[in-house]
Amino acid sequence: MSSNELASTVRQLLKSWRLRTDGSAHDGSHAHVLPVRTDDGVSAVLRVSTEGNASEHDHLVLRRWAGRGAVRLLRADPHQRAVLLERVWLPDLETLPEAEACGIVAGLYDALHVPAMPQLDSLTSLVQQRTIELENLPRGAPIPHRLVEQAVALSRELTSETTSAGVVLHGDLHYRHVLSANREPWLAISPRPLNGDPHFELAPMLWHRWDELSGNVRDGVRRRFYRLVDAAAFDEDRARAWTLIRVIHAAVSELHGPRRDAATALTRYVAIAKAVQD
Repeated sequence: MSSNELASTVRQLLKSWRLRTDGSAHDGSHAHVLPVRTDDGVSAVLRVSTEGNASEHDHLVLRRWAGRGAVRLLRADPHQRAVLLERVWLPDLETLPEAEACGIVAGLYDALHVPAMPQLDSLTSLVQQRTIELENLPRGAPIPHRLVEQAVALSRELTSETTSAGVVLHGDLHYRHVLSANREPWLAISPRPLNGDPHFELAPMLWHRWDELSGNVRDGVRRRFYRLVDAAAFDEDRARAWTLIRVIHAAVSELHGPRRDAATALTRYVAIAKAVQD
């Protein structure tokens, strides 16, 4: 979406939804966010996605959650990729001690992991597609081949299970995607939803707040991992397997991405994979 198209969309929504601006806009990596007030004075946020179809089902998931564990949906226009949300506030969970933040996120897992929705993509299908990519990865790629082989084997094992479709996953739940609110202490924002195994959720909590782990990465990663597993009552082996799969997927994505700090990101993902497997 061009800047002119975005500006036109925002103006149209402000008019049709009878909103008035109530602060400065913020352009994130995936969306344009504008604080607003409704015509009856309610504080809200207008969010317009700028990332193609990535958010096409967000409004359905937010409606399904109905404010339990996540920001409440007030209104949606799927064609414009726009949602009106209750307003939440900084600080986020990066301001809290790690142990407390992990406990809060583990509690949100329980609220957000509702039964699977037919409109969402399947984690199983996604992993099956990515497994082919891993199998074709050159042996000379800057990712330890044993970790790639482990990820392939675990992917085949987990996607062959004849269990249910799983639950609705937030998809990107970490410290910066949990903000404080008036009606609840903490609420999740910015879902990237799909259906799948809840143990898939854990990995982003390991790769965010990375600088805090400097000096003892292995023990720091493992400490977080076990805090989350214990607080969420997850199965340790499944959490370890899905974390390995997810960080190897993330590492491979860095090989094809434009990021200048790809080497640093690769090092981080490989360190996590090694730490949870030791």
